[in-house]
Amino acid sequence: MWVCVCVTGSPWCVGRGHRAEWQAGPVPHLRSNLPHPLRPTGRPDWSPTVRCGGHKPAGGGAERERERRDTISQPMSAEIVWGRGQVTARWEAVGRGRARRVAPPTPVNGCSEGGSGGRGRGASSGLKRGIQVHTRRQKEARTTVMSETYAKRLSAILLDAVTDKDPQMQEQVCGALCDFGESKPAEVLSACEEHLRLHEKLAHPYRTIILRAMEIVVSNHISELDKDTARAIILLASNEMTKVKELVSDWQQAASSVLVAVGRRFISSVMEELLSKFQPGLLPHPCTVHTLASLSVSNVFGVVPFLTSILSTMLPMLGAAKHDSMKVVFCCALQRFSESILEYLANLDQAPDPTVRKDAFASDIFGAYDILFHQWLQSGGAKLRLAVVEALGPMSHLLPSEKLEEQLPKLLPRVLAFYKKHTETVHVSKSLGQILEAAVSVGSRTLDIHLNSLLAALHAQICVPVESSSPLVMSNQKEVLRCFTVLACCSPDRLLAFLLPKLDTSNERTRVGTLQVLRHVINAAAAQMEVKKPVILSSMKLPLLDTNNKVKRAVVQVVSAMAHHGYLEQPGGKAMVEYIVQQCALPPEAEIQKLGADSEALAADSVRAISVSTLYLVSTTVDRMGEVLWPYLLEFLVPIRFTRALSPLCRSLVHLAQKRQEAGAHAPLIQYNGNVHLPSPYAITTRLLAVSSHPYVGDGRGAASLRLLNVLHQDIHPALGQRWVTAIPLLLEHLDEYSEETLSQKEWEEKLLVFLRDSLAVVSDNTWVCHLTLEMCKQLPNYNGTPLEKNFLYKCVGTTLGAASSKVVRKHLRELLETARYQEEREHEGLACCFGICAISHLDDTLAQLDDFVKSDVLRKSAGIFNLFKNRSESEANKVRSALILCYGHVAAGAPRELLLARVEADLFWNMSECFSTKDPALRLSLVQSVCMATQAICSSAHSSSFHLSRKAELVAQMVEFIRAEPPDSLKTPIWKKAMLACTYLVTLEPALEEQVQADLIHSCLHRVMAVLPEPEEGDSPQESLYLDTVQVLKDLLTSLLLWNMTPLGLQVMLEHLSPWIKSPRGHERVRAVGLSACLLQFFLQHLQISALVPFHNLGLLIGLFSPRCADLWPATRREAVSCIHSLLYLQLTCVGFSRDYQDDVAEQLLSLKDGLVHPDPAILFHTCHSIAQLIAKRLPPDQLINLLLTLFESLGDPDKNCSRAASVMINCLLKERGNMLQEKVPEIVSVLRSKLQETQEEHILQAAQHSVFALATHHCASVVSNLLGSPLPFDSHTCTLWRALALEPGLAAQVLGLLLEKISKDVLFEESQAFLLSSTPDRVATLLPLAATCALHEVASAPASGPAVLELYPQLFVALLLRVSCTVGVQPPRQLQAKERRSASSGLASRSLEPCSSAVDALQAVLVRGGNEDVVQCMELDGGWQLLRTSAGHEEGVTRLASAMAKFAGPRLPLVMKLLFTTQSSMYEVQRVTSTAFLAELLSSNVVNDLMLLESLLYNLMARQKDTSARVRRLVLHGLANITLGSPDKVQTHSPQLLTAMIGGLDDGDDPHSLVALEAMVGLARLMDLVDAWDLHAVLLHIAVRIRPFFDSERMELRSVSIGLFGHLNKACRGDCKDVFLEQVVGGLVPLLLHLRDPHAPVVTACRFALRMCGPNLECEELAAVFQRHLQEGHDLHFGEFLNTTCKHLMRHFPDLLGRLLSTSLFYYKSSWEDVRAAAPMLTGFLVLHMEAEQRPQVDLEQLLTALQLLLKDPALKVRLKAVKTLGRLVKFA
Repeated sequence: MWVCVCVTGSPWCVGRGHRAEWQAGPVPHLRSNLPHPLRPTGRPDWSPTVRCGGHKPAGGGAERERERRDTISQPMSAEIVWGRGQVTARWEAVGRGRARRVAPPTPVNGCSEGGSGGRGRGASSGLKRGIQVHTRRQKEARTTVMSETYAKRLSAILLDAVTDKDPQMQEQVCGALCDFGESKPAEVLSACEEHLRLHEKLAHPYRTIILRAMEIVVSNHISELDKDTARAIILLASNEMTKVKELVSDWQQAASSVLVAVGRRFISSVMEELLSKFQPGLLPHPCTVHTLASLSVSNVFGVVPFLTSILSTMLPMLGAAKHDSMKVVFCCALQRFSESILEYLANLDQAPDPTVRKDAFASDIFGAYDILFHQWLQSGGAKLRLAVVEALGPMSHLLPSEKLEEQLPKLLPRVLAFYKKHTETVHVSKSLGQILEAAVSVGSRTLDIHLNSLLAALHAQICVPVESSSPLVMSNQKEVLRCFTVLACCSPDRLLAFLLPKLDTSNERTRVGTLQVLRHVINAAAAQMEVKKPVILSSMKLPLLDTNNKVKRAVVQVVSAMAHHGYLEQPGGKAMVEYIVQQCALPPEAEIQKLGADSEALAADSVRAISVSTLYLVSTTVDRMGEVLWPYLLEFLVPIRFTRALSPLCRSLVHLAQKRQEAGAHAPLIQYNGNVHLPSPYAITTRLLAVSSHPYVGDGRGAASLRLLNVLHQDIHPALGQRWVTAIPLLLEHLDEYSEETLSQKEWEEKLLVFLRDSLAVVSDNTWVCHLTLEMCKQLPNYNGTPLEKNFLYKCVGTTLGAASSKVVRKHLRELLETARYQEEREHEGLACCFGICAISHLDDTLAQLDDFVKSDVLRKSAGIFNLFKNRSESEANKVRSALILCYGHVAAGAPRELLLARVEADLFWNMSECFSTKDPALRLSLVQSVCMATQAICSSAHSSSFHLSRKAELVAQMVEFIRAEPPDSLKTPIWKKAMLACTYLVTLEPALEEQVQADLIHSCLHRVMAVLPEPEEGDSPQESLYLDTVQVLKDLLTSLLLWNMTPLGLQVMLEHLSPWIKSPRGHERVRAVGLSACLLQFFLQHLQISALVPFHNLGLLIGLFSPRCADLWPATRREAVSCIHSLLYLQLTCVGFSRDYQDDVAEQLLSLKDGLVHPDPAILFHTCHSIAQLIAKRLPPDQLINLLLTLFESLGDPDKNCSRAASVMINCLLKERGNMLQEKVPEIVSVLRSKLQETQEEHILQAAQHSVFALATHHCASVVSNLLGSPLPFDSHTCTLWRALALEPGLAAQVLGLLLEKISKDVLFEESQAFLLSSTPDRVATLLPLAATCALHEVASAPASGPAVLELYPQLFVALLLRVSCTVGVQPPRQLQAKERRSASSGLASRSLEPCSSAVDALQAVLVRGGNEDVVQCMELDGGWQLLRTSAGHEEGVTRLASAMAKFAGPRLPLVMKLLFTTQSSMYEVQRVTSTAFLAELLSSNVVNDLMLLESLLYNLMARQKDTSARVRRLVLHGLANITLGSPDKVQTHSPQLLTAMIGGLDDGDDPHSLVALEAMVGLARLMDLVDAWDLHAVLLHIAVRIRPFFDSERMELRSVSIGLFGHLNKACRGDCKDVFLEQVVGGLVPLLLHLRDPHAPVVTACRFALRMCGPNLECEELAAVFQRHLQEGHDLHFGEFLNTTCKHLMRHFPDLLGRLLSTSLFYYKSSWEDVRAAAPMLTGFLVLHMEAEQRPQVDLEQLLTALQLLLKDPALKVRLKAVKTLGRLVKFA
């Protein structure tokens, strides 16, 4: 036997690894050199193997040639390896065609090789050990080779996937490569390097992704990188970076980043490679220079030592660069180099070479500076010039001092010139700042020369408007301010000399920019600015006057800076404080409007917001500002222009005061010391009280004001301390409990007035009160712009006057009258309230001042109290009159009652009557309000009953006139309400009104209030609230009038006024009128006093008026109508002598009927009306009956149809109940009825004909039925009424139903006809006679009286109609009916369509109801069963629900029904067999069949139908058999063999193409599983599991979910003796169950959850079972990735041998039709691989797995491709 030694280029080199085997024969090339190997004796089965000792796998042509060149000089070797025992001889080639043997493996444990003939035991043992050691080493070597090969294969697959078009996929591939690189960095980097090297034509976007992955791997594993790998990466990245001359930014940047990442450790190699392409005399690639620059930043200590040589090499290149792009690169490099050098020099203590000095780079940097500044800056483009300027900044720090001083005169102007040439100047400013810092550091004098130009240029930059969305502009301003900081430190005087005059300009940008610089300088150069404070303060005068919001904001910021640095303590500092307060007082809305939509200022940064913030900050955080602000801030409390600043002012003052109190507890806080500008205590009190009246306005200034009052109580008055300490916190607590929307303004003002009144009582000092009153009156004009606060201040004035002396009162009241602003109507209320409050204590003084004011010009003018205003315009005079009239009203309301009655007519009503003729609306309203207040005050007096008001009739007439003068259909002012309220009070006073005056009053009020249109239902609007109040006042007025005539006649007169409104065609008028009537009747009943029996002659008329309204369209009207009738019946009882507290049972039943009136069902409504009529008939006197009937006859023509029907119902009821009393009136009644029937065809009128039909049918039932069946279909309402009449007597009804059943059952049910020639299925058309009989049966059964007849024929009716329903599903009406409907449609007439199936369902419902099974009907209605019965798709379900309802509610009826249904099982109609089977099958789900002993017969009947030709019937049989688990679970074991046999037969049903029978069988098995006998179940367990397995992946969702659920039940049932047998099925189903958790259908997912939970215990792994239980609970969200990861971890830990099977099963789902399942399959693969151990690798068919994953990488679904890439990343374990 010969062996072949691998020779480069030899045809014997085969495959990867160069492995070959031969049995014998000559070997070319080595025949004369290689001896025969020694074959061990006695072991003929050993075969030798030759393995190449040094070659790599053979690649493609170019690769193979490179390999040949690389290995041509390496010694070739081969090992002769035996198949067993691994005795090896190693041969080494020493040249082509020659070889020599080398030493064998080292002996183990000291044993020698043994020679050619050594067979001793020791030699044999030592050889064996040596062989074992060598075998292990060979396995490791072989594994390494395989690992390297696989790693390359996996990397190749991932790298091929980079070309995916989706960016997300590309990122995922990049991530997978990075993940792979985490464990195999060298292999991944090598594969990436090789892939890029072999695929030269790969597009640069894909190359970029690979390079990015390489950069990440290198960055994360730089410490693990060996030198050779680093060298290869460096060469690759360098080549990629410089492959093309053109700039491809992403690609070349990625390559550059790789070099930079490698350079963090292998700086020498990277620099060597870069410098090899950075040769003197040759212009380098731009990316080479860029990479050098980036390296200098990322590895400062590594690169800076190279920079001297780099700079010396670069310097000549600068002159060779021709293109601007190259020059830009050089500039960027010089900038980075300079920055790196500066950083190196700044950290010399950490540098590797601390001897490096700036001088070492000075000459080269200056040389580069010379070229950049003198050449490129002169002739380059804009981009180049900007790059030059950026570079000059850091370079300036490295220039020699003398050179820098020499260049500054030229450098500074050139840099400044760039401000005019470039819009984005941040880099210019940054560079300029660096140049200035360098110049200052060397003490340059050149700056003084160029300082003016520098300041001008920088100032121009700072004045550029800043756009909030432009970070470049913001950055530029920061750099410019940095420049100003440098200049401020070296030349503060010249800087201020330049800046301060700029503040005097009117240009907004200039002033704002200057202020920004000034603020920055104040903060940044505080030491240099210390002596400049007075100058800076004096320069702020003009900016303080600027009205521009941007300037204001800048000024506020400057003032804030000044406050922190002690400026405000200087003279002129208070002006700054005042300015801040002024800005706090800005109106927010006005400020926003001034800013405009395009302003850069945001709402949060508004002038007012930052001013408020600044004031509080300065007050609370700057300690030395306390002496400046206190008590100076008090001066801003009272001036009205600072009102909007009160809240922040008060907060600051409270803080300052508290601090002073802490410093000196007993000292007064306010030291006036002749300071006339400070407000007095009275002014402070008045101001803070006034603004507290509206506490939430102005950022909650009410609470702030009260807190300040509390702090200052000692300074207000010493006696107030104890009172205010308790009262003010209560007020604040009240504010905390409410919000601006919920606070009652009236209640809050009253609390404040009580607080003021109590404070005045505590002080009890007339002088102090006078001063306070004077201050309040003095401040009144200040509130002209805020009328609400002024009105409250008027009330405060009245309160203080109440505590003052009479002299003070008269004086101030006179002044108030003379100074009041009468043209402002909103001020009238405040003035009047002041007089009213004052009148409480000073009535005489108040009236005297009013009278004196009115009569002040009487001697010089003609008579009339208001003639003093004749020189004024009429409108102005009316306003004064209005205010004075209102004052009289409030005086009357506030005056003591014992003093009012004597003066009301002479002093009040007389003055008011002078203005009654006015047409001014405001004056009228004031008059009405004043009269109302005055009359109310009179009525509230204890002597009102004896008070005689002589002007009563005059006042009532005037109020009526005011009511009539208002628009009739709208309610916009409270004049109606106030006028009627005044009349209400007037009516109660003596003397009584005349009848005509009363009628006019009632008529006017009703016509105004009733006709108002209702408001749209949009919540409680002010108009709606006003209307409701007006209606209530109207009720009070009418009851007040009724009190004057409490007789039936008086009541009738009042109701006659309301009668037109009760019968109004407008619903809102009716409901209002009936409601008012109910109130009047109730009031009349409560206040009626009967001294003798009085006949109630108008009772019938009144009841006839209200009774039809019991069915009004408006439910509210119905309820009120019943209340009216209830009151009338009790009035009748009271009139005939019953006591007031008598409770009549009949009358009380009326109230219980109210609920029926609001029911939406008309039948219930009219039944309630019938009941009302019955109750009326019981209590109506006989003499009133005809009046009531005649009134009701008139109501038949009521425009409200409901009321007309109600009248008809009540007429019939009354005729039935009381007709025996109407013998003499019968002709009249019949005549009226006949005329009404001729006028209308309403249904309720036609019911009168029912009696005639009933009498006729009693004698001729068959003839009547036949004739009625001939009526046209569908039956009209008259015919239906006649059919229902036949059910009035049970015997007759039974005959009619029997005849109809015969017509339904014995005739042909439907006819089949071909509608179209091309139609595949014939149309079914119902026959006419059974259809008519069905409709008639429905009408008869609908009659309540048919109940006994229906019960007698219940089974026959139920079965016949149920089968009728089944045969009419989808059946069309008869042809003649279809033609009739088409004719009606073409003529535009509405026609009621008749559906055969619906008619049968309606009849069945009617039979059930009449048979006493309303519960069945209701249950079906709630479940939607009736609708299902009507449709082909839902008919079976509808029958099922009907059977369930029957079993639940009609069990005793079932035996006879089942007996009849059994006879229909052999029907020729499949639909009837299906219906009967479905009904019987559902009965098994109820225990009622067991209770009725019907179970055995029912099971027998169903099992007999298993061979039915209809698959639907067979399916329903299985469904029924499974239902036994619900109805009779205790009988399941008895019949388990038959049940299991039936279900398994269903699984094997081959005649069902859609597998519906099998589906039902699986559902049934799942239900039977827990109940059948265990022995019977175990016998078929495996058969069932095998049979259902194919359904796991069925395309039908139902089959998948049911089969998987059944599999779970099988697992649950097999726990015990059979679980070992079933384990194979569990393992086989594990993968499908896991993957179908991602099924697109929720039922399948639910089934999988259940099945997996059941599988867990059978796997005998507690951890896995716990995972299934924890993650797969129903209702819990499932994190699929986490769950799958945990599951695979436990599977691999406890079932390592299952890996291969699980993987191969998951590969099947790689081709699933469901995208989510297809994506889950590689996830499962990945997690299994992630958790496998090394010993499990032989179970994995890597080739198959990689091939499958490669195919998934081409899947059209992105999520699938992403999961495949993720899995590939996890296959690193095989590498």
